[in-house]
Amino acid sequence: MASTTDTLHVSGIRCERCVMRLATALEGQAGLEGAHASLMGEVTLTWDDEQTSRDTLARALAGAGFHERPAT
Repeated sequence: MASTTDTLHVSGIRCERCVMRLATALEGQAGLEGAHASLMGEVTLTWDDEQTSRDTLARALAGAGFHERPAT
């Protein structure tokens, strides 16, 4: 099992309620080992490479309205 950790910069995180919405979007994602979101729009994800990918997790976030943006 190979774990990967990466930080995504996303739009749409403005309050604690947004963080809860983000958590709901990631809930149940196969292979997701950990997630931490800040109110600055940074989402740090850790996942099992054999079960999921960065792109799959980013799509799950986008489906909930959190779109990846370039790091500033």
